[in-house]
Amino acid sequence: MATFNLSHFEMARQLWQNVQAVKPGQKVIVTGRDLDVSTVVAVSRGKCQPCLTEDETTLRRIRESVRQLSDYLSKGNTVYGVTTGFGGSADSRTNETSKLQVALLQLTQAGVLLESDKTGSAKSPEYHTETNSHPASWVRATMLVRCNATARGHSAVTMGVLQAILRLLRHDITPIIPLRGTVSASGDLMPLSYIAGAIEGNPDVAVRRYRGSEVCVESASEALARENIPKIIFGPKEALGLVNGTAPSAAVAALIMYDAHHLAVLSQAVTAIAVDALNGNSESFHPFIAQVRPHAGQIEAAKNILGFLQGSSFSKGIKSRKDYNPSGLAQDRYALRSSPQWIGPQLEDLLFAHQQVTTELNSSADNPLVDIDVGEVYYGANFQAAVVTAAMEKTRLTLQMLGRLLFAQSTEMIDPNLNNGLPTNLAADDPSTSFTMKGVDISMAAYASELCYLANPVSSHVHTAEMHNQSINSLAFLSARMTKKAVEMVSLMASTCLYIGCQAMDLRAMQVEFLASAQIALDAVNKRLLTERLGKKGVRRFNEALREIISTTWREASRLDVADRIKRLGDAALLELLRTVKADSKPSSLLLSFAEPWRHDFESTAMTVYEDVRRSFFASPTTEKYIGIVPRSLYRKVRHDLGVPFHQGLVEHPGTEASIVQGNTVRPRKTVGSWISIIYEALLDGRIYEALYDNSYQDAKGLCSDSIGDSFPLSDTGNGFVMNAERCSCNVTSEPAWNGHEVTASRNGHAQIRGKKRKQPGDSTYDGRRLDKRPTHMRGGRLDSEEDTIDTESTD
Repeated sequence: MATFNLSHFEMARQLWQNVQAVKPGQKVIVTGRDLDVSTVVAVSRGKCQPCLTEDETTLRRIRESVRQLSDYLSKGNTVYGVTTGFGGSADSRTNETSKLQVALLQLTQAGVLLESDKTGSAKSPEYHTETNSHPASWVRATMLVRCNATARGHSAVTMGVLQAILRLLRHDITPIIPLRGTVSASGDLMPLSYIAGAIEGNPDVAVRRYRGSEVCVESASEALARENIPKIIFGPKEALGLVNGTAPSAAVAALIMYDAHHLAVLSQAVTAIAVDALNGNSESFHPFIAQVRPHAGQIEAAKNILGFLQGSSFSKGIKSRKDYNPSGLAQDRYALRSSPQWIGPQLEDLLFAHQQVTTELNSSADNPLVDIDVGEVYYGANFQAAVVTAAMEKTRLTLQMLGRLLFAQSTEMIDPNLNNGLPTNLAADDPSTSFTMKGVDISMAAYASELCYLANPVSSHVHTAEMHNQSINSLAFLSARMTKKAVEMVSLMASTCLYIGCQAMDLRAMQVEFLASAQIALDAVNKRLLTERLGKKGVRRFNEALREIISTTWREASRLDVADRIKRLGDAALLELLRTVKADSKPSSLLLSFAEPWRHDFESTAMTVYEDVRRSFFASPTTEKYIGIVPRSLYRKVRHDLGVPFHQGLVEHPGTEASIVQGNTVRPRKTVGSWISIIYEALLDGRIYEALYDNSYQDAKGLCSDSIGDSFPLSDTGNGFVMNAERCSCNVTSEPAWNGHEVTASRNGHAQIRGKKRKQPGDSTYDGRRLDKRPTHMRGGRLDSEEDTIDTESTD
């Protein structure tokens, strides 16, 4: 039983680090015991050279299972699939064991492929929207998982058959497998039969042979001959031992788990971006809230998001004290405030699903099974992949929940009714002629609708198959396929949210800089024009009152064009000036004599300041100095590494001009969708995750495990999966804190406030309070034969 003493964040980061650590051509040792998700991912990408273990115990079990089946047959015993027909035809008998294996391949190789699927061309794209074959990465993963299961020595399949599949992998030859046609009942018969057909040298089974960036499609017989790989003639049960299993479902599920874990972490990071962009309140993530409702996932999500926000000037409560009399909403809306409660259960489900999939990767899932310890052959149904279905259904629903959160947060950032004073549609110019994010808002609704449709269960659509023998079937592979679509949809939504969030943070930073610069300039105008009439004290009182009025009015006028917003400022300022004159018992006629000249200078100065700030900001945004460490890290990835710029408005439209000149730099004009596409591609190929997991990428020591990620261990009680509330921390050197009080772990791992503490140098803050440091114990998978686990322990 696989167990993981890791928080969700640490598991996701370790998976990413394991895959990144793999060097091209690195060996992966197939043992049948310790295959993990990161190894499946690495092999699926063609980075590794899988080899069968040289461990004599493992090799002996493989040989012994073959010998015992032979002895079993020599005694005249009937063995399903060896001397009988298959499925509902198991009442037939034969002694033609080799022919029977060929007949099995004939009946299972019934998938449909178009010529365009085999050649890679798209002759008639109008007739179909997707390919009818497995992606090559899925096939590589399936071949590895099938070999790992067979190496357990329960399938009576010879080492020659295993070595043949591993040779294909090492030569980067992958069978072209039909996408549809399996119900995952007697395992994934159809997909696996094409792998069997490839090593058999079937001339009607097509394969892809990769040579660098070049891909050659040819028949299996041609590929084997070209690489001097001998064809396989299957002995008793060997074809059945290959096609009867859950490897395709488990393999694709492993690839999906890898992506889903990262998307769950990214959803927390995007939440932190939304909190920064909307001037949200970090109090929503205070440890006390999770302490009194101690679900492990909620505890971790709250701590992660609070850790991500460290260093922020935008999020209330990080560098500022609690405001006991706030204006406007007293608390954030649900998309921000309840995000730990929303995300937390998803983290728990992902960890459980990960355990289920990892266990399946190291299981014997065919039928019949040979027990070499007692010399018996057992009939069962380990091929019924309902456990993979359960993992995928949970994961797909988790993805829908994360996507729904992203949709709500994106809407809140775009809508001027909800975004706390940012411009309508996040337009950096006049919203009357520029609608920057409006189309994106519509697209997010489309993505969310498709995702919600995909979230419907697959398992409720089972139909009887094969002479009513397969009266129930798991549909695990179909569920995995739908979950992969959900992964792609949430990836698209997360990419879009990153684009929206970076734009919103830029506009918030530009707003802050304008208000700060405007206040200085307008104070000077008032001092110059009003001192003679109001006196120094009167001007000082007026300027103090004007600060809040300017900030509030500017936010409230966010729907207006810039010129109209400036006039709105003038109106509000003039009204306050009238109050000041009356409060000082000055005659109203005094105001009339200088009101218009003063207002003209006030508005003219405000417009000049705005144009200067905007021009300067467009040339060199200063957003990074205001936002939290993880929002900053992702912002840098998007703006600098990927080159996706702050959208300046209508001027960005490509039209007849292909580029924008900004000072000494020239950059291309692109559609909004093209910029988002750059982020989406970086997310799919993993570059985005450098900003989350690669400590060398960060400028803040302690990002990731050092400042966030409460441990979230899983333990095996002997009968299944257990969530353990007694958590370890993750190598903390700089923990989130709150309001000058140290926050430590109680005996059950939950945060407790212990009293006043002076802020220490290097402490990160949540209103000044600090979380105590606790060690991490990590266990993980492996990529070679030297270690079964990766164990690290750290205390401060």
